[in-house]
Amino acid sequence: MATQQDIDNRIPITGALMLATLMNTLDSTIANVALPHIQGSVSAAQDQITWVLTSYIIATAVMTPLSGWLSEKIGRKQMLLISVGGFTAASMLCGIATSLPEMVIYRLLQGIAGASLMPLSQTVMLDLYPQRLMPRVMSIWSAAVILGPIIGPTLGGWITENLTWRWVFYINLPVGILAFLGLWTFMAHDEGGRERPFDFLGFGALVMFVLGFQVLVDRGPRQDWFYSKEIWAEAAIAAIGLWMFILQTATAKDPFFHRDLARDGNFVGTTIFGFFIGALLFSTSALLPSFMQTLMGYSAMQSGMASMPRGLGSLISFLAIPLLVSRFGARLVLFSGVILNVWSTWMMSQFDLSMTVEPIMIAGFVQGLGTGLMFAPLNTLGYATLDPRHRTEGTIVATMARSLGSSAGISIVQALLIRDSALAHARLADHLVGGDPVARAALPPMMDPSTSTGLQILNGEVTRQGSMISYDNVFSWMALSVILLAPLILILRPAPRIPMEIEVPAD
Repeated sequence: MATQQDIDNRIPITGALMLATLMNTLDSTIANVALPHIQGSVSAAQDQITWVLTSYIIATAVMTPLSGWLSEKIGRKQMLLISVGGFTAASMLCGIATSLPEMVIYRLLQGIAGASLMPLSQTVMLDLYPQRLMPRVMSIWSAAVILGPIIGPTLGGWITENLTWRWVFYINLPVGILAFLGLWTFMAHDEGGRERPFDFLGFGALVMFVLGFQVLVDRGPRQDWFYSKEIWAEAAIAAIGLWMFILQTATAKDPFFHRDLARDGNFVGTTIFGFFIGALLFSTSALLPSFMQTLMGYSAMQSGMASMPRGLGSLISFLAIPLLVSRFGARLVLFSGVILNVWSTWMMSQFDLSMTVEPIMIAGFVQGLGTGLMFAPLNTLGYATLDPRHRTEGTIVATMARSLGSSAGISIVQALLIRDSALAHARLADHLVGGDPVARAALPPMMDPSTSTGLQILNGEVTRQGSMISYDNVFSWMALSVILLAPLILILRPAPRIPMEIEVPAD
């Protein structure tokens, strides 16, 4: 729990935690834009360079569940300082890496150090402020969680075009140093030493599940999913790990995660909701940049600028959340966020190759509004009824759920794109080349399929059209899937409606 010193210094501590969280979430997407530049610099093959991303994901997946136990053992302040310092140092090492093995090792260190930043930051924020300020506090913390992935592609595109890919990592240095100094100066010392007996079997089973799942969703699209023996093996590892973890949690005297988490309906409901939100909405962040750059011909900087309204929409939502939750309740605000996300993904399903940038910006702005209206209420509802003693474990479980959902969503969406694009290409090609005289007569002379040059140009255009059809199909499925989330709101108990206060005495 927070000490009086922490409560007195909660504004600078909040600022430091926001910087640390933003640094961590920003790094989850900013490196993606620079990946082609990194590949050439370290002389890596296409299948090798993906380990720069995979190594970070795996390290984070292993360390996230362990961070709660470690923070109880050595103290939250010490754990946060180690995480921020380690993440900052590893970022510098990534920036000076000269070979692929070095880059992979440094990204592993970055993932290990950064795994605890998000859950521990949220836990400290929950302890620093009284319940009546939770909507405001969660909107502030959610801003760092959401804005990082939103501005990452824009910032990454600008850096790679105007500086060098190494500055994608160097940019963390001033942010990390400020966060470290803020926590070191203002946060009270925490002795730690409060850990429960360590559940080695439960932790091992959880790591087995998370690793198997993460590698499965990462490798699945490249290995043709369950047509590959490797994917079957990884699925079996994940399934066995999950079964062992559930069994151990249900029967062990001191399970790795406290069983009270599973008994809290609000926490379970918001965690499930968070998993699917990660799967459905974070995959949009991965889809739109590739859509704009491969089909619309935008540069990395142009696609980043077109994505900026999404961040603006989220910012507006975060500013309005405290008032909206106070007046209408968290559940109604959450439902409004679902409606806006359905609307935005439906608009995206109407995209076409002849459009200007305005539909992309409008749909992104609406989705930013909706996403902002979902995350803060989810956090408010998730911890409204949870025992404060379990907040650290609760934030870790919720963070893992969002991370696993995001990984699964991106992989599934990429697989659907590839499948639908191939099917659409085959149907269009059969219609144009397969003897339909009306369709062939409508083709311009440069696309005459009877000549090799014309056939090549025609095939390129059919590929573009087929890809556009596949993007629209995927966005349609996403809109339908968000609709199916709405009934989950009914199982959530409303959070206490507490009027907002401008000045609140320290509790």
